[in-house]
Amino acid sequence: MKIAVIGGTGLIGSQVVRMLNAGGHEAVPHSPSTGLDLLSGKGLDEALRGADVVVNLTNSLTFDDASPAFFRTTMDNLLAAARRAGVGHAVILSIVGAERVPDLAYYRAKVLQEDILKAGPVPYSIVRATQFFEFIDAVLSWTSDEHTVRLPATPVQPMAAAEVAQAVAEVAVGSPLNGTRNVAGPEVFALDELGRITLAAHGDQRDVVTDSSAGMFAAAPGDALTAGQNAVIAKTSYREWLAR
Repeated sequence: MKIAVIGGTGLIGSQVVRMLNAGGHEAVPHSPSTGLDLLSGKGLDEALRGADVVVNLTNSLTFDDASPAFFRTTMDNLLAAARRAGVGHAVILSIVGAERVPDLAYYRAKVLQEDILKAGPVPYSIVRATQFFEFIDAVLSWTSDEHTVRLPATPVQPMAAAEVAQAVAEVAVGSPLNGTRNVAGPEVFALDELGRITLAAHGDQRDVVTDSSAGMFAAAPGDALTAGQNAVIAKTSYREWLAR
């Protein structure tokens, strides 16, 4: 099976390409570094020529009000090119609970991306994942100084990027879901407690202060960022991942 992986040189995309090729498929990475510009459509027809599946893992450069326009343009371009090329399956990666966090422009943008795919001309699958372990340090940095890290007690259910990539690869080689698969980590943490675990593992002596208004995830109500009962649960725990 020939699979075009758009955004195939990033954190998730590079792993998806490696997994698919190891499984005997022909997975080809595409990104600006390979000459593909999804915003303008440059290189799309060439990237999708002969592809059975396209996996779109591109992301907007910002999390602000510019993100909806990015996803609208890139999805419109991708689906038009996929239709011209006769691609039989389009896969995207989205976020668990995105529709439950309307106060965040980026989450609204991901819901928009999903809706465009659902209404498009190509059979599709949506993989929704929870937050990645690899991004926890960045989350802490948003609301930190030399003495403290301020975090809300928002429940989160993070997972390893490698297991996100595995979920995407598995969906890509299967029949189109024409629906959504949720994947999540094996444990739910309050974000402030996850911060304390992370700092302790790094030998960082700063204090974590619980602040219900701190950072992007303060906008997530209740358990919006946890996966619920129907998710595929990954195996790797956060402490196991930290210990590697």
